[in-house]
Amino acid sequence: MTTDLLHISPPLHLTSTTINHRILTYNVHHKRRRNYLHLPPPPLRTFHHHLPNLTLTKAVNLNSPIQTSPETSQQQHSPPSVLLDVTGMMCGACVSRVKSILSSDPRVESVVVNMLTETAAVRLKDDAAVATAEELGRKLTECGFPAKRRAAGLGIEEKVRKWKETVARKEALMIESRNRVAFAWTLVALCCGSHASHIMHSLGVHVVHGTFMELLHNSYFKGSLAVGALLGPGRELLSDGLKAFFKGSPNMNSLVGFGSIAAFMISAISLLNPELGWDATFFDEPVMLLGFVLLGRSLEERARLRASSDMNELLSLISTQSRLVISPSESNMTDGSILSSDSICIEVPIDEIRVGDLVLVLPGETIPVDGKVVAGRSVVDESMLTGESLPVFKEEGLLVSAGTINWDGPLKIVASSTGSNSTITKIVKMVEDAQGREAPIQRLADSIAGPFVYTVMTISAATFAFWYYAGVHVFPDVLLNDISGPDGSPLLLSLKLSTDVLVVSCPCALGLATPTAILVGTSLGAKQGLLIRGGDVLERLANIDTVTLDKTGTLTEGKPAVSGVASFSHGEAEILQLAAAVEKTASHPIAKAIISEAESLNLNIPVTSRQLAEPGFGTLAEVDGHLVAVGSMKWVHERFHHRKDISDVMELEKDVIQKSSEGRASSNYSQTVVFVGREGEGIIGAIGISDNLRHDAESTVKRLHEKRIETILLSGDREEAVASVAKTVGIETHLINASLTPQQKSGAISTLQNSGHRVAMVGDGINDAPSLALADVGIALQVDGQENAASNAASIILLGNKLSQVVDAIDLAKATMSKVHQNLSWAVAYNVVAIPVAAGVLLPHFDFAMTPSLSGGLMAFSSIFVVSNSLLLQLHGSHQKTKKTTSNQREKPIESSSL
Repeated sequence: MTTDLLHISPPLHLTSTTINHRILTYNVHHKRRRNYLHLPPPPLRTFHHHLPNLTLTKAVNLNSPIQTSPETSQQQHSPPSVLLDVTGMMCGACVSRVKSILSSDPRVESVVVNMLTETAAVRLKDDAAVATAEELGRKLTECGFPAKRRAAGLGIEEKVRKWKETVARKEALMIESRNRVAFAWTLVALCCGSHASHIMHSLGVHVVHGTFMELLHNSYFKGSLAVGALLGPGRELLSDGLKAFFKGSPNMNSLVGFGSIAAFMISAISLLNPELGWDATFFDEPVMLLGFVLLGRSLEERARLRASSDMNELLSLISTQSRLVISPSESNMTDGSILSSDSICIEVPIDEIRVGDLVLVLPGETIPVDGKVVAGRSVVDESMLTGESLPVFKEEGLLVSAGTINWDGPLKIVASSTGSNSTITKIVKMVEDAQGREAPIQRLADSIAGPFVYTVMTISAATFAFWYYAGVHVFPDVLLNDISGPDGSPLLLSLKLSTDVLVVSCPCALGLATPTAILVGTSLGAKQGLLIRGGDVLERLANIDTVTLDKTGTLTEGKPAVSGVASFSHGEAEILQLAAAVEKTASHPIAKAIISEAESLNLNIPVTSRQLAEPGFGTLAEVDGHLVAVGSMKWVHERFHHRKDISDVMELEKDVIQKSSEGRASSNYSQTVVFVGREGEGIIGAIGISDNLRHDAESTVKRLHEKRIETILLSGDREEAVASVAKTVGIETHLINASLTPQQKSGAISTLQNSGHRVAMVGDGINDAPSLALADVGIALQVDGQENAASNAASIILLGNKLSQVVDAIDLAKATMSKVHQNLSWAVAYNVVAIPVAAGVLLPHFDFAMTPSLSGGLMAFSSIFVVSNSLLLQLHGSHQKTKKTTSNQREKPIESSSL
């Protein structure tokens, strides 16, 4: 039986063993066909010859092992990681301090801290116990940053409850902050009352000075207002700043606190020592300073909440309850009725739903689990998952996803996943993880923010020393400025300028510059159906100059169908039977097309044994005592000693292509030929597989070219089919590469990277997984809402399964990184300009000096600017939505006219 099979010299090597299946790997000789890109094939792991991998399996569902890069292997065996919830971080210096505390522990390998989400992701070394997390949390708490390990393994209901508690806590803090601001600005109004009367007098409006106005002018009253501001609305800020300073981790509150206390002390000394001749009305400054800072902090918190609103909207789509349909065991559970007379419907927590349970979803409700419709008809809003604004019709047999909203009629669905494994839950988890991964550019901000507070304190001390000991002697005219007091005191001048330096500096803007933009960008991407795994992915994607594309399932729809069958001497039905039998355990779209055609013709599919699969080439199996091979022409031809003349095989290929092309326009579909061979006969027939091109394939390639991004086609299909598709979509002939193995695709990407290109790979199948993992950015199209090896290896998942989303993702990445660069530029430029001005650099020649209240206002504005600028990213989402709506409106008349 096996004498006619090509002899394979290397012994079988067991690569993995599980309860469900056994996988064995060995090698066979294969020669690569001509390719257009002229990329040298990568070195392959071999035993005796240079041979690609082949897989033998008895699995019912084939899950072939993937040859991945060393980086991917390391990810699969990554060290333990823990997530800490950390509070008390106020600015970039706090983030740097938390990271420093955690990194100093010898058991910690790496740390990522996110101030906006108040989390710290800690990767431990291999030999570290997970219990280390509690110790790290205690260490942070002792240093002034209350921290605890986030509980893992919580049910959906518990997670949603905790999320709601977090949102409620933040809203309560917002109310408390608003009350503090109201109190602080009441004190500011009272302090500035005397100034208001002076302004009105200068405008010709004379106000009678009664007891109240005299009280407002009283220095002791102003002093009491300043004490009230420090111990009232400013108490928490001062307390936090002083604690942080004495624990060795000063933050922005420390700078504001020292500035406020310094301003108060100057006024108190002036009031209690009138012989100094200082201006005691300086009591206004600490009151106004705290008023501006607290107002800015409140507006900043409000903007932060808005920045996380997209994430909150995603979380709100997770259902905690569902209607479980219970039917008697003797009844037909999928009889087509929504709710039969002998069934009951009970409301249960989503965590109690199991795979196979029947769930009822009423109009207006969110679908709680992924599943298949077994009864009912309705339209479903999938915009939060796919970015598609138009509702999608659903009826019996169609799939639905958790988190989508049922609009019209009731649906009965059979659950295909539990709540914790549903699509929307995984999306939320991945978005949370993405927001915890810092972009490399964030390290620059962290390196500046870390020593920032100490640097500012040093500059403040240097400012005092310069003006007190040298400045007033070099520039004596500065003592004529009001900031020096009525008698031109050098001490008062030096104290005020050093205080201005403390207050005007803004480390918070540096700390917020990157995470706010990443938070808005990743959340906005999720709303548009773009699942982005982190800020580092956005940064790499924004710099992409080359996009490599797979053909089948990427440029084409991935829904191939049998379009023709040809044979030397056997009937078409027999060829289909043999091919369907061999491909029955495969999951490739072409295999599904062959099986679907055989089943539609009611053919009896024989039982097979000794299944052999080689991803990218074909499959072998024993059928009725004979080995049968199904795959590419060269691969099938070389499997057997008895071979047909190659010219006859080429004629067979032409014959099946001609049959497949009848009645079809050559520009709107891709055609693949699969050959069938049998032991003792060689190739006996061929099956034509046609797959329509995606409607947006040509426009996507054109948009990429407009962005000066080069497109390269990498495919395992035959040269003629690949060249035809490339010509249709607009990819140049010298940029296509056909008949590639998965390893050769990875080699092509490595070659491009070694020549200096930044490469994104777009694919959808298991054979694309190694390339997706190796590319700078791997982009996977998620077909039918199902996870596969491609989506697991990719950096970005296109939930809408639309090729045009590749360009949308690039646009979003560029917009996000543009905001990051704008924020960082502003934060650095502000401090570079504001600190010298506050130190008095303009005083000698322009007679201009800041006051602490003005410095506090500028500092608050700096933080607000950064957060508000990041929020402008949401306009990018609105613009994209408008473009899609306009596009849909243009397509409708065309569709109606074609009808």
